[in-house]
Amino acid sequence: MRKVLLLTLFFIGISVLPFNAFAQNSFEQKISVVKARVVEIISERTEDYEDIDGFAETTTIQEIRVRILEGEKEGNIVEFSNDYLALKSGETFYLNIIEQPDGTISYNLNSPYRLNTLFIFLILFLIVVCWLGGRQGIRGLISLAGSLILIVFVLIPSILSGFSPIVASLGIASVIIIAGSYITHGFNKTTTAAVAGMMVTILITGVMAYYAMNVGRLEGLDEHAIYLNIGSQINIDLTGLLFGAILIGLLGVLYDAAISQAIAIEELHRVAPHLNRWVIYKRGIRIGREHIGALVDTLAIAYVGASLPLLLLYAKSNEPFLLTINQEIFATEIIRILVSSIGLILAVPLTTLLAAYIIIKDNSGSSDEATIKKEEKDLDHVGHI
Repeated sequence: MRKVLLLTLFFIGISVLPFNAFAQNSFEQKISVVKARVVEIISERTEDYEDIDGFAETTTIQEIRVRILEGEKEGNIVEFSNDYLALKSGETFYLNIIEQPDGTISYNLNSPYRLNTLFIFLILFLIVVCWLGGRQGIRGLISLAGSLILIVFVLIPSILSGFSPIVASLGIASVIIIAGSYITHGFNKTTTAAVAGMMVTILITGVMAYYAMNVGRLEGLDEHAIYLNIGSQINIDLTGLLFGAILIGLLGVLYDAAISQAIAIEELHRVAPHLNRWVIYKRGIRIGREHIGALVDTLAIAYVGASLPLLLLYAKSNEPFLLTINQEIFATEIIRILVSSIGLILAVPLTTLLAAYIIIKDNSGSSDEATIKKEEKDLDHVGHI
């Protein structure tokens, strides 16, 4: 029995150990990314194939010779087959160097080199903002830089460390609103009114987003979020991540709406100090209604543009329309548009009301009733109600 037991353990060992060794070694490949330049296109051909939906597609396959420009293998000339994106002779790109545990090395295209293009348009953006925006534009750039720093170095690390995305997003959104507004527009009543309007709007929008995600059973399951959870060592709250994405995505357009309304109230009060709060509020709402149409359209079209691949996916599918929009990937984008748009619309009357009470301290202003009625009649005649 002892011999049988030993033989059994021996055969189990020789059958399991090689498998375990293979499973371990198969994941020990080393991947490095370096900059390279195409030296020569050796050959190029096209091949036709069918995708998973049965549609005919054409791909270009190149045999290329490249020079590695950095890293341990700098200066080496290598050759590989490229079927990802057709390159040109002399073009710079990023190259994947894949070293297997057995010492074999393979190469493939990581991505084209785009940094020069990014830097050119970044410099152009800074020139335009500083030239046309002047001191206010520079303040806006400082505010933008601060917002990006908060998102990149505070919000993202806190979520990756396991902190609640909902709490983190609300906190960072509040800091961005307060700090960004006062840096750009200074410490005054108008900025305070805009900040108050944005804070109330963010809270209302957050409640709506939380309710919509729970009732609609949205779990934030898109390919990026799934890869994030697979690649990280913590279990990230994907629903909370979707909540944060809605709030952060709303901030830019919300900022525009709130500041515009607060400034409109300030200017109306300066031009017509004889009018009381209620009259100024009604005039401010008239301006806000014109602004709402443009802002909602801007927000919706921006989200639709970002979701254009989803629309193409629907166009290629044979599913009924209602079944398609019921899918989470479509329902999430629709909820994102609707909740953000509702919050944006509410920001106009809220900010206008708060601005009327914060900026106009003395509500004793009055004017001849006949003059006010005549002004309102002239405004109604314009037809922008």
